[in-house]
Amino acid sequence: MLKQLADGERNLTELAAPLRMSFPAASKHVRVLERARLVRRRVKGRTHWCRIEGKPLAEANQWLEDYRRIWEGNFQRLNALLDELKAADSEPRG
Repeated sequence: MLKQLADGERNLTELAAPLRMSFPAASKHVRVLERARLVRRRVKGRTHWCRIEGKPLAEANQWLEDYRRIWEGNFQRLNALLDELKAADSEPRG
């Protein structure tokens, strides 16, 4: 749903159709996204229009990016340690 909304505002029926889900199921999903502040819904007549909320997504992306950098550094250090251990293991003994 978020991917669809990245292209612009969509009504709930449009969001549900490619996912092959009922209107009530799609509405439940949107409610979860609303509680997470990722989506805003407005009702016009009987049509529920949804749009993405960019700021919370940008904040979540920044948080993920910070942790990606931390883990990338950890994996690089682990890889360097493994290389050292392999090199030490392949040295002749005796």
